[in-house]
Amino acid sequence: MSKLHIKKGDTVYVNAGEDKGKTGRVLKVLVDKNRAIVEGINMVSKSTKPNAKNPQGGIVKQEASIHLSNLNPVDPKTGKATRVGRKVSTDSNGKKTLVRYSKKSGEEIK
Repeated sequence: MSKLHIKKGDTVYVNAGEDKGKTGRVLKVLVDKNRAIVEGINMVSKSTKPNAKNPQGGIVKQEASIHLSNLNPVDPKTGKATRVGRKVSTDSNGKKTLVRYSKKSGEEIK
């Protein structure tokens, strides 16, 4: 299985679908399904029964998952969509870590 280019907490740009052009923060990544739930993107109406959290019940708006191929991380420098590369970086202690970086600016993606 290949590594995913998107992690929880990333800011992503939607490049296809109904919400094309919008950006949002990744709330959850569904690795087995290659999908992610993004804040404010792909909102669907779901009917719910009354419960302790929502005693009234009724229709609730919530985010549905979106396929990872329709998302691109946002470049931290320019704020535009970018592709992701990976490289080995060494700390001052000499410890090696794998970091993700923006292909456009070369800036590290946190």
